[in-house]
Amino acid sequence: MSSIEVNGKSYETDEEGYLVNLAEWDEDIGKVLAQGENIDMTPSHWEVVNFLRDYYNEFQIAPAVRVLTKAIGKKLGPDKGNSQYLYELFPYGPAKQACKIAGLPKPTGCI
Repeated sequence: MSSIEVNGKSYETDEEGYLVNLAEWDEDIGKVLAQGENIDMTPSHWEVVNFLRDYYNEFQIAPAVRVLTKAIGKKLGPDKGNSQYLYELFPYGPAKQACKIAGLPKPTGCI
C-alpha cells in the first residue's frame, strides 16, 4: 500500500493510487489526486466528480464509462453526456480517472 499526504495528514491508497477509505475523501484530497493525474480541476471537472460520488452513494458501484456517459447525459444534458466531452476532461479514461479523483474504487471493467 502507498499513501498520499494532504494538509499534513496521510491517506492510504492502493497500488494504483485509488483511495482505500472512501469515507476519508474531501475536496482537498480530490485536488491532490487530480494533481497526480495531471488534471487542473475546473468547475466542469468537479461537476463530473460530484456526479460520480452521488451515483456511487445511490448505487454502491462506480460506473464504467458507457454507463457514466449515459447517466450524465440523463442528468446534465447531451452536451455533457458524450464521451468526447468526458475524454476532454479526463483524457486517460473518464470513468477511471474521475473515479480516482472522486475517491471511489476503480470501476468494474476498467483495465
